[in-house]
Amino acid sequence: MIDAITTATFPVLAENIPEDLRRRPQWVSWRLEERNEKLTKVPFTPGTARRASSTDLTSWRPFEKALAAYEAQEPPCDGIGFVFCSGDPYVGIDIDDCRDPESGEITDEKAQEIIDSVREGYVEISPSGTGIHVIVEGTVRRGGMRRDKVEMYARDRFFTISGRRL
Repeated sequence: MIDAITTATFPVLAENIPEDLRRRPQWVSWRLEERNEKLTKVPFTPGTARRASSTDLTSWRPFEKALAAYEAQEPPCDGIGFVFCSGDPYVGIDIDDCRDPESGEITDEKAQEIIDSVREGYVEISPSGTGIHVIVEGTVRRGGMRRDKVEMYARDRFFTISGRRL
C-alpha cells in the first residue's frame, strides 16, 4: 500500500492559471490511482467517470467545466489537467523531484537553470509540491522528449495543473 504522505496534493488555485490556457478547451480532471504499487495520475472527462485520452479531443472540456467538476467533486477527482495538442502553441516542461516541499527551495541545479531561463511563460509547483511545471510557447521535435528528470511535451500528454505559481 502507498504511504498516505505520497498521496497529498495541493488544492487548485484557479485564479493563478493564465487566461490564455483557461481559454483553450483542453481540460480534464484527474485522479491518483495505484498501479503496480506506484501512484499514477489518470485523466478523466470532467463531470464523468469516463477516462479521458490525451489524444481524443472529444474527452476534453473547457476550463470552466473542468473546474466546476473539481470543485463539486462529482465524481471525486484530485485535480484538473491541461492537455497538450498539435492545435495549440504550447510546450510543457515537467521537472520531477527538484523542490523541497517544506522549504520551497529548488534542490536541483538543472531545474533552477530551466526556471531562470523562462522569460515568457507560466511556472508552477506541481500538485505534489516536489516538482515544477513550465508552460511556454514553442515546439518539441517529435512532440516530446525525456531526459533524466526532465520531460518536454507539445502534444499527446496532459499536465496536472495546481495554479501555484512559482
